[in-house]
Amino acid sequence: MRTKQFKSESKRLLDLMINSIYTHKEIFLREIISNASDALDKLYFKSLTDSSVGLNADDFVIRIELDKENRTIKVIDNGCGMTEEELDSNLGTIAKSGSLAFKNENEKAEDVDIIGQFGVGFYSAFMVSDKVTVETKAYGSDKAYKWESAGVDGYKIGECEKDSFGTTVTMHIKEDTEDDKYSEYLDQYRISELVKKYSDYIRHPICMDFTTSKPVEGEEGKYEDVTETRTLNSRIPIWKKNKNEITDEEYNNFYKEKYYDFDDPLKVIHTSVEGNATYKALLFIPKHAPFNYYTKDYEKGLQLYSKGVLITDKCADLLPDYFSFVKGLVDSEDLSLNISREMLQHDSQLKLIAKTVERKIKTELEKMLKDEREKYEEFFKNFGIQLKFGVYNMYGLHKDQLKDLLLFTSSAEKKQVTLKEYIERMPEDQQSIYYACGETVEKTEMLPQYDAVREKGYEILILTDYVDEFTVKTLMEYEGKKFVNICDEELDISSDDEKKALETANSENAGMFEEMKKAIGDGITGVRFTNKLTKHPVCLATEGAISLDMEKTLNSMPGADENKVKASVVLEINMNHKIADKLKELYADNNDKLASYSKLLYAEACLIAGKSIDDPIEHSTLVCDLMA
Repeated sequence: MRTKQFKSESKRLLDLMINSIYTHKEIFLREIISNASDALDKLYFKSLTDSSVGLNADDFVIRIELDKENRTIKVIDNGCGMTEEELDSNLGTIAKSGSLAFKNENEKAEDVDIIGQFGVGFYSAFMVSDKVTVETKAYGSDKAYKWESAGVDGYKIGECEKDSFGTTVTMHIKEDTEDDKYSEYLDQYRISELVKKYSDYIRHPICMDFTTSKPVEGEEGKYEDVTETRTLNSRIPIWKKNKNEITDEEYNNFYKEKYYDFDDPLKVIHTSVEGNATYKALLFIPKHAPFNYYTKDYEKGLQLYSKGVLITDKCADLLPDYFSFVKGLVDSEDLSLNISREMLQHDSQLKLIAKTVERKIKTELEKMLKDEREKYEEFFKNFGIQLKFGVYNMYGLHKDQLKDLLLFTSSAEKKQVTLKEYIERMPEDQQSIYYACGETVEKTEMLPQYDAVREKGYEILILTDYVDEFTVKTLMEYEGKKFVNICDEELDISSDDEKKALETANSENAGMFEEMKKAIGDGITGVRFTNKLTKHPVCLATEGAISLDMEKTLNSMPGADENKVKASVVLEINMNHKIADKLKELYADNNDKLASYSKLLYAEACLIAGKSIDDPIEHSTLVCDLMA
């Protein structure tokens, strides 16, 4: 055999590829199998145009042979094989791809799935091998050739004996180290697992002999080794079948097996796209959120395949965060891959696929909302918060895409409604979308301002999720109607005469309000009368962008103890309640008692609003003094 050096791409490049480019060593098997599949496809293509080949699709097979004793893995194919020139050219020049050259030379080969197009994957074998041998015989040739290399030191090439056409790649597996247990790749079940993970949908059968110990019939206590040949791969991906040929049960079983769920998916999205972005996608919306979905440990992403070969298990770039609940896969034939075939060039092609996947998911959700309302409400119960985060995140960049998918509880029907449904049944004189925040629907309905708004005939959106108010604040408006918190100073449901009477009353009692504010202290920014209450004597209102619920949410976040957020709170007193007359009386005759009443009223307003009392002991003492 002749000893040769790798060509101009240099030893340093090979060393870099072996040690740096691939993240997971286990992908070496995927690369070698993909090369074998390409060799089979080339000969299959030849059989379509040359009747003398005498082979049909069922004749092509890839075999894997393990030898633990000698620490070798063999991948054997009966494909086109290589001539000496092809062997030297393809394996002697790093990044030289015979598959790419084949596609370039054969226009009709577009119908044949050729996987390897960068000529680099073969060298991934050196990540787990200290020596690689390739024995090959081109179809129709009388001579066979052998290529052998221990890595960066170059390679040997020469003639050898080989009975049949095709290629055998023999990898001599490295010895175990403290950090790497290479012996795992000599285990038949580990190899089977890797084939299932990465090469399950190679079109040709991938076979391997399994040796198991079984009892000897009729001889108790005796066992013998039995060898059977198994096909390791499924071959035909479900997503490449016609939708009308696949049953719901098949979809459900595929989902549960691949994504480890006990329940059937809530929704299946099976789509095939051709044009600027060509791909097939099989997507699933789970019935329930995974246990870790709303934690930092959850990883979003779709499986990404290229011609049925798994490229990456979680391609996060294919899903926006607000659709991160979607599981499934994308299989594209024309993605741009870089030399490792493991990392994608984040170019326009991948971005285009991501955009069309996003549009498809949104369209299917809109369709579910329109045609399967109960199913959508079930979906929203589990993943609605994620859509709301999508509106709020990135300063509302995606709010227009998501606003019509949102649901909120309605005061009118006590059920979930869309913003569009709310707008469609608004009275003509209503200028704003009113909402109220609380821990539950029942507690929110107890807010003092609630009754006044409802008595005007206005519907209220009841927000009970901690992200809800951040969401509507980000939206700001919907179809020209501004969102207004019923506890906000901006709430305006009074007539002109009512407004004038309120303005006069507040002006006349400004001195009293100043005394009350002094008594209460820093907890509030002011005291005033209001005409927004019906039967309730008192309430808290807020001024500015931060509401009481937003204050509570922001201050509950990690690290908030150092930078507490404080809402600007105003104590409002019902000007038409008898407590208003009592306060005026105390202001005229007894300032000490006015101070006590002011503190009591503020504490009561805090309790109604779900805000804790700063000094519960003082409050208890004041109540007891009043009772006595």
